[in-house]
Amino acid sequence: MLGVSRSINVSDRTHTLLSLLDKCKSMLELKQLHAVVLTFGLSRDDTFISKILCFSAHSDSGDIDYSYRVFSHLSRPTIFSWNTIIRGYSNSKNPNRSLSIFLEMLRLGVAPDYLTYPFLVKASSRLLNQQIGVSVHAHIIKTGHESDTFIQNSLIHMYASCGNIMWAHKVFDGMQLKNLVSWNSMLDGYAKCEQMVLAEKFFESMSERDVRSWSSLIDGYVKAGEYREAMAVFEKMRAVGPKANEVTMVSVLCACAHLGALEKGKVMHKYIVDSGLPLTLVLQTSLVDMYAKCGAIEEALLVFRGIPKSRTDVLIWNAMIGGLATHGLVEESLKLFKEMQVVGIRPDEITYLCLLVACAHGGLVKEAWYFFESLSKWGMKPTSKHCACMVDVLARAGQLAKAYQFISQMPIEPTASMFGALLSGCINHRNFDLAEIVGWKLIELEPNHDGRYIGLSNAYAVVKRWDDARSTREAMERKGVKKSPGFSFVEISGVLHRFIAHDKTHPNSEETYCMLKFVVHQMKLGCHQDNQESSLNDLLIEDDLLFF
Repeated sequence: MLGVSRSINVSDRTHTLLSLLDKCKSMLELKQLHAVVLTFGLSRDDTFISKILCFSAHSDSGDIDYSYRVFSHLSRPTIFSWNTIIRGYSNSKNPNRSLSIFLEMLRLGVAPDYLTYPFLVKASSRLLNQQIGVSVHAHIIKTGHESDTFIQNSLIHMYASCGNIMWAHKVFDGMQLKNLVSWNSMLDGYAKCEQMVLAEKFFESMSERDVRSWSSLIDGYVKAGEYREAMAVFEKMRAVGPKANEVTMVSVLCACAHLGALEKGKVMHKYIVDSGLPLTLVLQTSLVDMYAKCGAIEEALLVFRGIPKSRTDVLIWNAMIGGLATHGLVEESLKLFKEMQVVGIRPDEITYLCLLVACAHGGLVKEAWYFFESLSKWGMKPTSKHCACMVDVLARAGQLAKAYQFISQMPIEPTASMFGALLSGCINHRNFDLAEIVGWKLIELEPNHDGRYIGLSNAYAVVKRWDDARSTREAMERKGVKKSPGFSFVEISGVLHRFIAHDKTHPNSEETYCMLKFVVHQMKLGCHQDNQESSLNDLLIEDDLLFF
């Protein structure tokens, strides 16, 4: 009887432990349960070890390095255990580890199975390393797994992520059994490579589409900068397609933000609420970003303040700080940064970029240097964007020599955006000798960019060096660089209107030109006689700045 009773107790204990492992929610709980497993001598039981490995390797609150330490103590790990670790690292911040563990697996003579390869292909994809991806592909063929649909879908995604749409299509064409995932992977590949004409044709050829199909096409248009097309596809999706999900709406809100379409953005916000989509932190961050970029700072703050601080992350703080900075609300953005530090959110490179933008708007040179130097103190390397912002801060403040010296002494190669910021500062502070030097450096850096020639030509025109202005334009024409027409968007009653320079195709172009002439006339009347000529030259030089 004692033996039977003991058997029942052991069985109950095992069942209870397995149940607790299934309900585990944090690494602290897992470590406590792992200690119990060790105490009861169950550390060699595959069921317990598998659950411990899976949670620590795959859970959002897991710890892949802890999972690997547990794994490394196994005398004879199963293929399931190997795959668990490889998968965990393929999703981690260090996908390279999944590849090194795979090599260790081969050295020990353990044969991979069809579940091993998709994780290795994913690691190659995340590393954007086609060479490794090709090596894995060769191993897949060598071991006879090339006809597995799951593996083939992973290969399509990998090649497309690495920008090789031709090889992605070759894998797709070679598939005997294509499922919806295969079609979506190929569509997503075209979108990733910004081949939107082919993506649209491929989308139309699909006999079956789901929310991922529509979302891939919309996101592709957004990534390609074709925001109006993205919105048109979404409207079609609303009419004939499936219900949008979080991924769809993040892309749509991004399109609204870039178009400055506030009314449309508000409609999308209402759509999210009415559709019952969970307001995840990702969606809320997109809403903050959209409202901020559309100039609706109060609405952005309303969304931001509606989130418990314990649930926020650095991304949403960046969106709000950046929104305030972009609109010149310098003091508010710096205050929010201090609040972010109090909450315990660690700033990243984007945070400091937003703060440098704020300093540029506020003329805060001393503070800008502090933030720029803080990057290195926190173990971050200043990027070209940080350096361009620092040049902008100095140039706006009139410290043109320091800005030029900063560019000359940088450890990284100067970019066009750096010289562009300096050129603007030179023109604003009337230093045309330096403007000429910087202007030609810009043309040297980007000889096929029409704006570089026009910028220098306009600088010459401001100081009435008409021959130099003309010769700069002629140099542009000799190189075959064509001037892109300027355009602007205006949202009226939720409808976006696009205006191109000298364009008369808009149905209301006559009224628009009439109003523009009236505005220019009023500006003439308001100009002082002495400054009238230069002010109008700045505004009207060869109509470059006229949008209508």
